[in-house]
Amino acid sequence: MLSFEEEGKFTPAAGAAAAVLARAPSAPHDNDRTEADGYQRVRIDDKRIINSKADVNQLVPFKYKWAWEKYIAACANHWMPQEINMSRDIALWKDRNGLTEDERRVVRRNLGFFVTADSLAANNIVLGTYRHITAPECRQYLLRQAFEEAIHTHAYQYIVESLDLDEGEVFNAYHEIPSIREKDEFLIPFIHTLTDPHFATGTLENDQKLLRSLIVFSCLMEGLFFYVGFAQILALGRQNKMTGAAEQYMYILRDESMHCNFGIDLVNQIKQENPSLWTTQFREEIQHLFRRAVELEYRYAEDTMPRGVLGLNAPMFKEYLRYIANRRCQQIGLDTLYPGANNPFPWMSEMIDLKKERNFFETRVIEYQTGGALNWE
Repeated sequence: MLSFEEEGKFTPAAGAAAAVLARAPSAPHDNDRTEADGYQRVRIDDKRIINSKADVNQLVPFKYKWAWEKYIAACANHWMPQEINMSRDIALWKDRNGLTEDERRVVRRNLGFFVTADSLAANNIVLGTYRHITAPECRQYLLRQAFEEAIHTHAYQYIVESLDLDEGEVFNAYHEIPSIREKDEFLIPFIHTLTDPHFATGTLENDQKLLRSLIVFSCLMEGLFFYVGFAQILALGRQNKMTGAAEQYMYILRDESMHCNFGIDLVNQIKQENPSLWTTQFREEIQHLFRRAVELEYRYAEDTMPRGVLGLNAPMFKEYLRYIANRRCQQIGLDTLYPGANNPFPWMSEMIDLKKERNFFETRVIEYQTGGALNWE
């Protein structure tokens, strides 16, 4: 848990943890400690999302109950890729007349982006975000989120293996396909900010860098860059095609919706505790990033659907992406960027809302949960 800086300096999180070790009793039975000894129990008011001076090892008393509740909800919705039957997908993919070339292009491009996107997300959490968040409740959720990102990467690999796709081609798409590479190149600088071992919060500039990176990953990566791909594969499932892949994407969409919501809550809590970060200039920078992200995702839509497919076309996604961008702006307190934008895919909203209903192509419920937590209605 300790994270040391060069020249013996600590990050705020590491400093808090090290302080606990430094205060350890000198004798095995010296347990009667008081505040007079410089020891103090963690109080709710001591906790902060970033730059906390409190012991990061003490989960309770809870201050951020919303983070703990999200952790509990995530644990109740566990799934594994190999639980999903891929036999129909395999048969359809092998059938030369089973899918059109445009439909196959959608599947390949989707996997080409997602096989590395969730890996980037996991690395960003484990090597970056976790280190700088000093609220134990939030760290608990981040650990669960990192595991879910691993499950998602596993799911995409499972689909690639099931369909016997060229693994080298799929896993290198983020290097070789421009529309995918541009999205990843947009994200990577924000990953490097948080994973830089010399980066530490505690100044206005660095706290804004952290907040900017959190917004990019919660609102733009998980909250925007994933949605063209989700809509495409789920559209296949609605037509009773690639049903195993579509089922896995449905569970991934459910997880990513929770990740996005957690990230937005995290951003808003940091804003509340550190209002000096939310300057006019900073808000303008964020709005510029939103516009750039919409442009990049629209290029990806054009690349994956050059002629339109599944009743979808790229212009429809331009409206959809603007609609989503407006929602994300509103969720973190920014003015909407695209007035009047509407949602052309209301069926996607139903899936994101996770209503308890029978899946349209399988016998599972959309809100897949572990047996002990599952409630059928």
